[in-house]
Amino acid sequence: MAIFKRKHLTKILAGQKTQTRRIHRPISQGWQIGKTYGIRDRWFTKPQTHITILRKFRQRLGDITQEDVQKEGYTSMEEFRKVWAEIYGQWNPDQIVTVYEFKKVDEPPGLLR
Repeated sequence: MAIFKRKHLTKILAGQKTQTRRIHRPISQGWQIGKTYGIRDRWFTKPQTHITILRKFRQRLGDITQEDVQKEGYTSMEEFRKVWAEIYGQWNPDQIVTVYEFKKVDEPPGLLR
């Protein structure tokens, strides 16, 4: 199971978001490549869609590209930085994050909840 902010879940449902960055999980933990997870915006609610993790890697936050910003569902670096700071309190370009690339899928077999 994965939790996303409502505005990010909406972007996933619309096919606009195919990448996410997280600061709270080391590369050895967290979501696993090839696994499918139900996603929602609150605990204890039914998943609204599912994603399969295609790739994960560590990256300096400041190394995000414009292409990555678009995969995050935003049109500009400034917009992404603003939202990041709203969620995590600040924009620190030297912070190391885990990047997950994913695709939205229909109800898959072998779903992890």
